[in-house]
Amino acid sequence: MPCGEDWLSHPLGIVQGFFAQNGVNSDWEKKVIEYFKEKLKENNAPKWVPSLNEVPLHYLKPNSFVKFRCMIQDMFDPEFYMGVYETVNRNTKARVLHFGKYRDVAECGPQQEVDLNSPRTTTLERQTFYCVPVPGESTWVKEAYVNANQARVSPSTSYTPSRHKRSYEDDEDMDLQPSKQKDQHAGARQAGSVGGLQWCGEPKRLETEASTGQQLNFLNLSSPFDLNFPLPGEKGPACLVKVYEDWDCFKVNDVLELYGVLSVDPVLSILNNDERDASSLLDPMECADAAEEQRVHSPPASLVPRIHVVLAQKLQHINPLLPACLNKEESKTCKFVSGFMSELSPVRAELLGFLTHALLGDSLAAEYLILHLISTVYTRRDVLPLGKFTVNLSGCPRNSTFTEHLYRIIQHLVPASFRLQMTIENMNRLKFIPHKDYTANRLVSGLLQLPSNTSLVVDETLLEQGQLDTPGVHNVTALSNLITWQKVDYDFSYHQMEFPCNINVFITSEGRSLLPADCQIHLQPQLTPPNMEEYMDSLLSAVLPSVLNKFRIYLTLLRFLDYSISDEITKAVEEDFVEMRKNDPQSITADDLHQLLIVARFSISSRCVSQRTYLLTQEYPIKL
Repeated sequence: MPCGEDWLSHPLGIVQGFFAQNGVNSDWEKKVIEYFKEKLKENNAPKWVPSLNEVPLHYLKPNSFVKFRCMIQDMFDPEFYMGVYETVNRNTKARVLHFGKYRDVAECGPQQEVDLNSPRTTTLERQTFYCVPVPGESTWVKEAYVNANQARVSPSTSYTPSRHKRSYEDDEDMDLQPSKQKDQHAGARQAGSVGGLQWCGEPKRLETEASTGQQLNFLNLSSPFDLNFPLPGEKGPACLVKVYEDWDCFKVNDVLELYGVLSVDPVLSILNNDERDASSLLDPMECADAAEEQRVHSPPASLVPRIHVVLAQKLQHINPLLPACLNKEESKTCKFVSGFMSELSPVRAELLGFLTHALLGDSLAAEYLILHLISTVYTRRDVLPLGKFTVNLSGCPRNSTFTEHLYRIIQHLVPASFRLQMTIENMNRLKFIPHKDYTANRLVSGLLQLPSNTSLVVDETLLEQGQLDTPGVHNVTALSNLITWQKVDYDFSYHQMEFPCNINVFITSEGRSLLPADCQIHLQPQLTPPNMEEYMDSLLSAVLPSVLNKFRIYLTLLRFLDYSISDEITKAVEEDFVEMRKNDPQSITADDLHQLLIVARFSISSRCVSQRTYLLTQEYPIKL
C-alpha cells in the first residue's frame, strides 16, 4: 500500500498543512493538486483509493479521499463559498485563518466563532455537477473494477446515515448509535444567522454554502427522491460534485473519473429556523417552487453525497482492460497497446467465428456486426456525422428469444449498452428526450441521455399493430434524429438545445426497419437450435475468459486507431466513383460513396490490411 496513509483517510489535514505554510498565497492550492497528482502516480496508488462505485457509502469515512466513475447528468448554477475565513477566540481574542475549499461546513474550534466582517474573508466560486454512475455500464466492467480495487474499508462509525433513505442494500452495520447524531446536533436549536450564512451550536460550524440542505420529511413530500438516472433499473450513488478548477472543460454527458474529498455531513440535511420563517413569508406557489428546487439541489447527504474534486479526468472509454487514455501519442509508448496490435488479425478471426455462431451461422452478418461495433463518429462536416454505422439486422425470428440473447452476447463485449424494447406501450410511455424542469431548476433525464460509445440495441421484433400517441411520435422522431444526425434535441420548453452524441445503434427487426439505417443485412440462419437459451449459454461458456477479454480490448481499441488516407488512395477513390456513376448513374449517389468509404475504413482498421485492397475490391457491398 502507498506510504503515508493519511492522504487517503485525512486529505483535509494535508490541505491544512499546505495552507498553513503558504497562508493566503494562492500557491498553496496548486501545491495541493500537485501533491495528490504525485501520490496517484505511485505504484498502484489509484487502486487503493476507495471508489463510490464499488464501496457502499456507509463503509466510507467522512472527509476521506475517494474516487467516482460517473457521467455528468446535469450542471447546476455556480455557487459562492468562503474560500478563506477568520475565526476569533471569545476569551483570548486570538484570530486564526482557515480555508473553506473542499468543505461544505466550516469548522470552528472550542470558544471560537467566525468573524463574518473580517476584511481577510474571501468569497470564491465553484461549479456543481449532478453526476450519476455511467448509464448502461456492463456487468463485466463493474466486476473488473471491483476486482482491481484494493482499498481496505470497514463500516464507518464517525457519523450516522439518515434513516429515511439508503443508497445500498440493508446492512446491520448501518445501525450505528442513532442517538449520537441527535446529541451531535443538539446545538442546532441555538442556531443563528448573519448575512444569509448559517452556523450551528457546539461544535461551532458555519456552512460555506449560501443555502443549506433540507430534510425530505420537513418538505412534506410523499414521493421518494428521484435520483434522475437516465435508464430504468440503474443502481449506485448519485453525487453532487463540487469542481474548483477548469470546470469549463466539462459538459453534460461527459464521463469522468473524479478524485476528491467525500462530504456526508448530516448538517447538510437540516433546515434551520430562519429558513423556515423566510419560506413561510413567501407566496404559497413561490414557496412550493422554492421548496422543490431546494429539495433537488440540496438532497440528504446520506442519499446524495458530495465530492469536492481535487483531480478530475475526462475518460475516453470505461474499458478497465485498457489504459484510460488512448490518444495517438500515448498509444505509441504503451507497451500493452503496441503488443496487442500484433494480435489484431487472429483476434478478429476468433471474434468473427464467435459472432457467426451467435448469428446462427451467418458469417456475412457477423462481418457487418464487427464493423458496427468498432464504428465511431470520428469527425463532423457541418451537420453530417462521419463514422456512424447503424446496422439493421432484418430477418430476426418473431416471438423468439433470439434478439434477447443476441443482446446478451453484445453486453458481454461492449463496456456500456442498453436494449430498447420497441413496443407501442414503451414508445408512448417512456421519456426519450431529457427536458428542463423549471420548478426544480434541473434537467430531467431521458433514455437518450447516454454517454459516447454506448451501444443502443433497438428490438423492433416486439412491435405490434397499435396507435402511437403524440409522445410516441416524438420518441420515434428523436430516435430517428439520433440515428441520422447523431444528436438529441433536449427540450427546454421555450426552445430546443442540440446535444451532439456518438451512440452506436443496432436495430433488430423481422422486416425492414421503420427507422433509418446505414446498412441493412438480412439474417440467413444456417442452423436452428431447438433451445435458443441453451445454445447461447453454451456459446458463452465455451469461450475462455482470456479470449473474451481480447474481444473486449479489440472492439474498444479499434475505435481509437489513427487513420489517414494517402493521396494515391484519394485519387483511386475518385476514379472508382466516376466509373460507378457511369455504369449506374441513377442509383449511385454521394451517400453511397460515403457508406463505401466507411465500410472500407473500418474493414481496414479491423483487418490491418492495405487500403487499396478494400477500396478496389469492395468485398462486402452494402445492401441498401
